[in-house]
Amino acid sequence: MQATSKQDPSMTLCAFYTSVRSYTEKLCEPLETEDYIPQPVIDASPPKWNIAHTTWFFEEMVLKNFVPDYKVFDENFSFLFNSYYNSIGDRTARDYRGAISRPTVKEVFEYRKYVDEKMADLLGDDVPAEVRDLVVLGLNHEQQHQELFLTDLKYTFSLNPLFPFYDSDLAFDESASGKGKFVEVRGGIHEIGHNGEGFCFDNELSRHKVYLEDFAISDRLVTNGEFIEFIDAGGYNDPMLWHSDGWDWVKQNDVVSPLYWHHDDSGWRHYTLAGLRDLPMDAPVTHVSYYEAAAFAEWKGCCLPTEFEWEIASSQLEWGQRWEWTNSAYLPYPGFKKAAGAVGEYNGKFMINQMVLRGASVVTPAGHSRPSYRNFFNPHLRWQFTGIRLVK
Repeated sequence: MQATSKQDPSMTLCAFYTSVRSYTEKLCEPLETEDYIPQPVIDASPPKWNIAHTTWFFEEMVLKNFVPDYKVFDENFSFLFNSYYNSIGDRTARDYRGAISRPTVKEVFEYRKYVDEKMADLLGDDVPAEVRDLVVLGLNHEQQHQELFLTDLKYTFSLNPLFPFYDSDLAFDESASGKGKFVEVRGGIHEIGHNGEGFCFDNELSRHKVYLEDFAISDRLVTNGEFIEFIDAGGYNDPMLWHSDGWDWVKQNDVVSPLYWHHDDSGWRHYTLAGLRDLPMDAPVTHVSYYEAAAFAEWKGCCLPTEFEWEIASSQLEWGQRWEWTNSAYLPYPGFKKAAGAVGEYNGKFMINQMVLRGASVVTPAGHSRPSYRNFFNPHLRWQFTGIRLVK
């Protein structure tokens, strides 16, 4: 189940819009009404909120500003489905998104249909550049939420003692790509950041020079079997391997294995979108925090790549199975500028207390990522499809 999510040069903007929006609704097909609402933790939004918020973006950012006398679907939705745009106004508290039982799921789909019809009217043959740029941003934003849709749903389903499956084809138990060798990369002055035509987020700009020492990077992600060796060696009980914050996190939360792992007399199993399954030893370890990734690297006598090392080496690697933690804090590049208005809140204000991840994962919409793409999360979070690549 994958989207056609990168705009083909021959595809009209309206066709690209329809492709992305229809894929979100395809993700909803396996769900029952009861699945749309629960929110067991602040980081995992309910499906109903995800599909409403992505519609909110087009109504709030595009239709209200570029369609004369536009009539909103519902005056309350601007408040209910605003995520973090303070410049637009008040919003529902993030941890209360699952408490919004009304509007109903049916009404949210009616909202999507209404906005899509108005957008189709707007996206004719002569679309102003400002509108086009906002629509393309909105579609890339929706692709991010398509990934969140699956990762959030997996977390919610994982807490159900019945271990329900969402799609029997989405176990993602494939073996890690690569041969387990380290690729040598020459140091020196390199350029990083987005280059060339096509969409990028503002945090990928501006392109600039960095100096790197020589390094070697693994051509394969760390596997489940390798991570079990870390567990068996007492990795979660050795404070010398952990950052201070990481050690506190391990002890406070009694962490003994990656998220979704279960151990019983029959061995290790893990919860997947295809239900509870035996843990495949050759698959990339998944759902680990930055703290766990860094501790494992320390145990192996290696380190995590910086985001600059990762980008320079990416052309020599197979990537896309898991988002890969880097050893880089999420900070602005030289020359970074926030856009005017609400769009300026998209990335810049989050450049604090977060770590960068590079690449893509098996639930990232096809074509959505690129070597310069900068994902970012707090170091303790594990609900995304995160993995580990080593450098020495």
